[in-house]
Amino acid sequence: MALGGRILTWFNGEWAEGNTMIMGAADHASWLGSAVFDGARAFEGVMPDLDLHSQRIVRSAKSMGYDAPVDGDTIEALIREGVAKFPADAELYLRPMMWSVEGDETLLGPDPTSGAFAICIEELPMPKAGEFSLTVSPYRRPRQDMALTEAKAACLYPNNGRIAQEARSRGFHTALSMDIDDNVAETSSTNVFMVRDGEVFTPAPNGTFLNGITRQRMMALLKDDGFKVTETSLTVADFTDASEIFLTGNASKITPVTRFEDRQMPSTQIGTKARSLYWDYAHSR
Repeated sequence: MALGGRILTWFNGEWAEGNTMIMGAADHASWLGSAVFDGARAFEGVMPDLDLHSQRIVRSAKSMGYDAPVDGDTIEALIREGVAKFPADAELYLRPMMWSVEGDETLLGPDPTSGAFAICIEELPMPKAGEFSLTVSPYRRPRQDMALTEAKAACLYPNNGRIAQEARSRGFHTALSMDIDDNVAETSSTNVFMVRDGEVFTPAPNGTFLNGITRQRMMALLKDDGFKVTETSLTVADFTDASEIFLTGNASKITPVTRFEDRQMPSTQIGTKARSLYWDYAHSR
């Protein structure tokens, strides 16, 4: 899936231009869904938290049931090597990925020793802050006893995709999704924050969504700037009553929400401040 412009792929020890073929028809991941990935960003000459993204995919592979064929330091070094092949001001999406080639003796599970690895780097502009609308999805997140929610696993993303598609069909950019207990989990592809009386709230990680790297970074930056940030169970009603909502994720980093359902949000002040804090952090690295 080409996201933007030029694509550079690392596979089997070399870089190649374009959308390189990396998986066989009989590979375990092709038909039994054992692929994992991570996403990071290069923009304005910086790659914030690339080390953390490179380490997380190793943990995701382990959660999926196979050993990562490379370690986090190797992944980070290869990504930096690939980014250096683009112009210094390129805006890039950095995606390392792993999958199992063989199945175990049950055929259903991955062979722990058959992990494969590739990196895809794509030109993808950083979205600007602007009009952004949010609704509530009819589709929910699985619990950790229902799916491998601790991994950034490709097999979880069809559910994310239908959350996004259904929201788009109703004229919204994305949607909040809930867990089976009616708590807000995240959106189709981002973590979510809300503001009430100057305090920032975000859903407490409960195993139904990834505790995102950008989410964790944003919480720390807001606290360092003097904001009170609380992780707790939140319902749709909490977001309906919020003075602000903003999203965090790898692709866009920080996105202030300007409309929730049919309500124009009264402010994006703290969301805009959060975006500024993140950019300052990224460049300080």
